[in-house]
Amino acid sequence: MRRRRLIAAAFVLPALLLLGALVVYPVLFSVGRSFFDAGGTRFVGGENYAEMFRDPATLKAVRNSAIWVVVAPTLLTGLGLILAVLVEKVRWATAFKLLLFMPMAVSFLAAGIIFRLAYEEDPDKGVLNAAVVGMHDAVKGSSSYPAARARDGQGLTKAPDGSYSASDTVSPGGRTLTLGLVGVPPKELPAGAVPAQPAASHTAGPGELLGVVYLDFTPGGGGKQGAVDPGESGLPEMTVEAVRDGRPVATATTASDGSFRFPDLAAGAYTVRLPAQNFAPPYEGVSWLGPALVTPAIIGAYLWIWTGFAMVLIGAGLSSLPRDTLEAARMDGANEWQVFRRITVPLLAPILTVVFVTLVINVMKVFDLVYIIAPGPVQEDATVLATQMWLVSFGGGNNQGLGSALGVLLLLLVIPAMVFNVRRFRRSQS
Repeated sequence: MRRRRLIAAAFVLPALLLLGALVVYPVLFSVGRSFFDAGGTRFVGGENYAEMFRDPATLKAVRNSAIWVVVAPTLLTGLGLILAVLVEKVRWATAFKLLLFMPMAVSFLAAGIIFRLAYEEDPDKGVLNAAVVGMHDAVKGSSSYPAARARDGQGLTKAPDGSYSASDTVSPGGRTLTLGLVGVPPKELPAGAVPAQPAASHTAGPGELLGVVYLDFTPGGGGKQGAVDPGESGLPEMTVEAVRDGRPVATATTASDGSFRFPDLAAGAYTVRLPAQNFAPPYEGVSWLGPALVTPAIIGAYLWIWTGFAMVLIGAGLSSLPRDTLEAARMDGANEWQVFRRITVPLLAPILTVVFVTLVINVMKVFDLVYIIAPGPVQEDATVLATQMWLVSFGGGNNQGLGSALGVLLLLLVIPAMVFNVRRFRRSQS
């Protein structure tokens, strides 16, 4: 018996030495270091632990970690369960599982870079905002002339709301208005724009109000400001309003040469206005990495990586369920929703618990995604305990006493979940 114990100890000794050097010693050293000051020379007792809960950045990290622990494992377990059930009914189930599990092969560093680019606010760079801007413009449209403006003293006055109104009133059947704008690069004119026609070429009939909106810029130079010169382009697709007594009574849209027409107007004086919607800046999308959305955005990247893990693990448990029980329930008249809610989920409860607790342990240690995806200005808004520990210790804080205290706090939060998982595993084996 003694010989067997010596042989067993000889085999276990290398693993124990590695475990002691890589796990036990760092833990004990961090616990001891947490009772010393930033330089590690003066014993401060529990001061670092007290400072930890006085620091607003640390409190925000605790809050964000709590959000991660509640939201990410819950969503992942739910998504994994739904996908595992649905995949069973798909012909190409193995290929679908492989496709969803592939992100697990991507490192957190690479995934962080991928999602940092995907969340870019510039629609020309960020794929999510490109999609959002495309859908927005398809539904609401976008302004064709965000940079257009009127020359000072050339017949247009800008209102506080961004619209432009003609300085003089005009009556139906009278002169043709010429409304010149600048600030539109010729290459950015809408497709189909043609040279504007001079006012003399338009004749207003009774009850008609005519005008032209044009680009008051002659390519190559020359021309007269405030007049339609040869070669100057009309500004098509611009909304024009006829305003009387402070409210619009008619609306028109400029043609390809910039001309517009209001027919059948009652006699009287009207002000022609170019509404602010013509000059609205383009919709830029959602600020995914702003202070309000940075944490949900990073959780979204985490879901992309770990959904396959939850689905495969729950799918393995689903494949081991007693099929006779499920078929008996269907034969008794239960529909698919009742079978899922009253039989499948209760039978999968042990697997769901293991997946949930495993993900809780994992999200408490999340570091890479938060550090890479969150830009510098919002790093503090997205910080969690792991990133805060690194920032305090090595990222500029240079206070390894406080960083060690944060590490101990993180260890204390993880241990209960680990113990629960180990007990659950032993109980399932027994």
